[in-house]
Amino acid sequence: MTTTLDAAPGANPESSAAPRRRISWDRTVWERIALGVLLIGTAVMYLWNITINGMGNQFYAGAAQAGSKNWEALLFGSLDTGNFITVDKPPVSQWVMGLSGQIFGFSSASMLIPQALMAVAAVALLYGAVTRISGRTAGLVAGAVLALTPVAALMFRFNNPDAVMVLLMMAGAYCTVRALQRGATLWIMLAGVALGFAFLAKMLEGLMVLPALGLAYLIAAPNPLRTRLLQLFGATVALLASSGWYVFVTLLWPASSRPYIAGSTDNNFMNLVLGYNGFARVLGRNHGGGGRGGQGPTTPAVPPTGQNLPGQTPGAPGTTHGAAQGADAAAQRGGGGFGGFGGQSHGLSRLFGGEFGFEIAWLLPAALLAFVLVLISRGRAPRTDMVRAGAIIFGGWMVIDGLVLSYMQGTIHPYYSLSIAPAIGGMFAIGIFEMWRARESWFGRAGLAALIATGGIWSYILLDRNSSWMPALRIAILVVTLLATVALVIPWNGQVRKRVAVVALIAGLLGAMGGSAAYAVATIGTAHQGGGPTVGPVMHTANGNRGGMGGFGGGGQSNPQLDGLLENTTTKWSAATNGSSTAAGLELSSNTAVMAIGGFSGSDPTPTLSQFIDYVKNHQVTYYLVQQGGGRGGDGGGAAAGAAPGTTGGARDTTGGTRDTTGGTRDNGGAGRPAEATTPGDPAAGNAGGGGGFGRNGHADITTWVAANFKPVTVGSTTVYDLSGYTG
Repeated sequence: MTTTLDAAPGANPESSAAPRRRISWDRTVWERIALGVLLIGTAVMYLWNITINGMGNQFYAGAAQAGSKNWEALLFGSLDTGNFITVDKPPVSQWVMGLSGQIFGFSSASMLIPQALMAVAAVALLYGAVTRISGRTAGLVAGAVLALTPVAALMFRFNNPDAVMVLLMMAGAYCTVRALQRGATLWIMLAGVALGFAFLAKMLEGLMVLPALGLAYLIAAPNPLRTRLLQLFGATVALLASSGWYVFVTLLWPASSRPYIAGSTDNNFMNLVLGYNGFARVLGRNHGGGGRGGQGPTTPAVPPTGQNLPGQTPGAPGTTHGAAQGADAAAQRGGGGFGGFGGQSHGLSRLFGGEFGFEIAWLLPAALLAFVLVLISRGRAPRTDMVRAGAIIFGGWMVIDGLVLSYMQGTIHPYYSLSIAPAIGGMFAIGIFEMWRARESWFGRAGLAALIATGGIWSYILLDRNSSWMPALRIAILVVTLLATVALVIPWNGQVRKRVAVVALIAGLLGAMGGSAAYAVATIGTAHQGGGPTVGPVMHTANGNRGGMGGFGGGGQSNPQLDGLLENTTTKWSAATNGSSTAAGLELSSNTAVMAIGGFSGSDPTPTLSQFIDYVKNHQVTYYLVQQGGGRGGDGGGAAAGAAPGTTGGARDTTGGTRDTTGGTRDNGGAGRPAEATTPGDPAAGNAGGGGGFGRNGHADITTWVAANFKPVTVGSTTVYDLSGYTG
C-alpha cells in the first residue's frame, strides 16, 4: 500500500500523482455511496408502511386537518376550522402538516410522510456536522445511530411536534459547526434562526441545545473574544426575531377574532411560554397538566381502560414489551399506555430505566463515557480545536437536556427524550473515532474498548428486561462486543494488528448498535396511536396483543350515526364537547368543526357560560355531546367516560386510574367497578362532559345549563343534546 501512496526516489512526479488521485477518488466514491445508502435506507425504513399509524395522535391530526382547509387555522394552529381554540403548542409542526394537506389533500399519508422526511434531513445534518469534526466515517456512524434509535423510529413516523423540533435543533448544531470552522457570522446567525423556529415548535424544549452551542462558539471560534461576543449577540437577535414575530402576531391580532391560545390562563401566548409549556412544566406547576390539584403524590399509571386494546377485555392489563413483568414494569413504563405521566423514577436514573431506557438509553452510557474521554484526550489541544468543540456541542447538549428531562417535575413522556437522540449519536461517533485515532497509545486502546464494551453490555441489560423477546439476540450482542473489546485492547503488531483492529471495530459497532437497531425495527412494524406511544415489539396481554398504542389522543369506537348527524349540520360548529382530544376525534370522523370546551385538559377558561349561551342563541353550534365509555372521539383517557348529567353510567369511574405527575387524578373510564351516579350541578358531572382530556373539567356550569334546558338523546355511545331550537 505504501508503494502506491508514496513515490519511489527518482520516480516521475506525474506518474506518482495519478495513483494518488485514483485512490483518493475511489475513497470519495465509496464514502458518497455509503452516505447515499444511509440516507436512502433511512427514507425507506421510516416511510415503510407509515400509514399503519393512521391518524396518530388525533389531537394534532384534527389541527392538521383544520389547517389543510383554513388559512387562519393554519397560522394559529387551530384545532378546528371555526378557530375556537388552538392546540396547546406553537404551530410550526401544524404548518408543515397543514400545508402538506393543502397541497396533497389531507390524509394519514400527507400528514405523516413529511415527518419521515424530517428524519432523513436530521440524519443528513448530523452526518454533515460530525464529518466536519471527525471525518466522514464518523459522520456515517453518527447518522446510523440516530436513524436506529427507537424513539426516533417512533416519533419521526408520528404527528407530534417533536420531530420538527429536533430537526431544527439539529440544524442549529450543524450551523454552529459550520460557523466554528471559519468564525463565520452568517452561520452562527443561521443557528439562531433555526433555534428560533425550534422554539415555535415546542417552546423552551427546543432551546435546550442553546447553552451548548453558545459555549462551544464562545470557547472555540477562531476570532478574538470581542468578535465572538458580538457574533453571539447577533445570533441572539436572530433567534428573537425568528421566534418573536409570531409572538407579536398573537399579541397584536385582536383576541376576539383569533382562536383562544390553549393552555394559557389569559389567552396570552407569553403565559403559555412561561407557564404551561415553560418553567411551570419543568417545576411541575402547569395548571392544565392534569386534574384536581392537591391530591398527594403520584402513583404508577396503567393503560386507560376506556380504550381497550385489540383482543383485550375491559380492564385487562397489558404487559410491557412482552415481558409480563407485572406492576413493577407498569410503573417503570408509565403503565404502557400514557407513556410517562406516572411511575417513573425522578433523578439521574430516569433516562436509564423503564420506557425511557427502551426509547433512548441504548448508547447513552457509552456517549457519556465518550464525552469524558474526548475532553481528556484533547485537554492540551489549541483553543480552536474542532474535536473538543464538537464534544462541547454534542456532549453539552446531551448532558444539559438530559438533566432537564431527568429532573422535570411536571408532565413528561418518555418520547420527549427524542431531543437528545442526535446528541447521543454525535457524541458516540466522535468518541469512537477520537479513540481510534489515539489507538497507538494505551489510553486510546483502553478508551475504544471501553466504549464498545459499555454499548454492548448496556444493550444486553436493556434486552434482558424484556427477556422473552429474541433472547438469542442479547447473547449474541454480548459475545460479539466482548470479543471485539478484547481484540481492540491487545497491541497487535504491523499490518495484522491494523486489520484485526478494523474488523474488531466494525464488529464492536455492530454489536453495540444491535439492540437499538432491533428495537427500532420492531417499533416501525407496530401501529402507534394516541398521546403516549411506546417503542419496541408488539406487547402481549392476557387476552391478545397490542402495539404501541398510548393513552389519550387515540381513536375511539366508531359511531357512524353520530357522524351522520354532525355532517348534516350547517352551523359554524357542528357540536360542542368537553376537551380537545374528543373534539378532534369527532372532527376527523365527521369532517366538521367541533368546539373543544376547555381545551386539551378541559380546564382552559373558555368559553364562559355566557359566551356559550350566546353561541347557542346565535345558532353557531347545533349539538352538545357527552361521550360515554370511550366512544368515537374519546381520548382513551376516559375523562369522557361518564354518562349524561343526571344519569348513571361511569361518570367518575377511575378503575386503574392514577394521578399524573402534576398531582391530579386522571379519570380512566371503562369497566372494573360500579360507576358513581352524577346529577346536574355536581362538580363530578363536569368530568362527564365529553371526554376532554385527562384532567379536571372547569365547565360544569355549561354541562349543568345544557342538562337543565335541553332533552338528551342517546346516539350509540354518545348522549346528544340538540341546541338548535333555543331562543333564549
